[in-house]
Amino acid sequence: MQSFPSDVLLKLQQHLAEEKQRVIARIAQLTAQDPFSDPDRLNDNAASDAEASEESSHDRFTAMIEEMKEELVRINSALVRISQGTYGYCEECKDMIDTDRLAILPTATLCLACETKKKK
Repeated sequence: MQSFPSDVLLKLQQHLAEEKQRVIARIAQLTAQDPFSDPDRLNDNAASDAEASEESSHDRFTAMIEEMKEELVRINSALVRISQGTYGYCEECKDMIDTDRLAILPTATLCLACETKKKK
């Protein structure tokens, strides 16, 4: 079984670790900006239009936070695959994922052919 050179994996691992910290920081930022995170909100007797605006903003922040959490799961999964020596192999066909694809999407788990089949 062919594998990636260790220096390439080390750089990739460092990049993913940095990306993980960026995502964690972004989750914290979004959580702090969520109108529902304000403890004084419960005591606020805001007008119904303000309440609707807060609800809409909360939904938007919740969606962004969930998207960031999903990215965090993908990053953690990639880091585990690196440590286990399975990084860069398609989870379906077990062939190596094209390095150009991994350069663009380092958390990819499927080769392009299997990804295309999955979307059909």
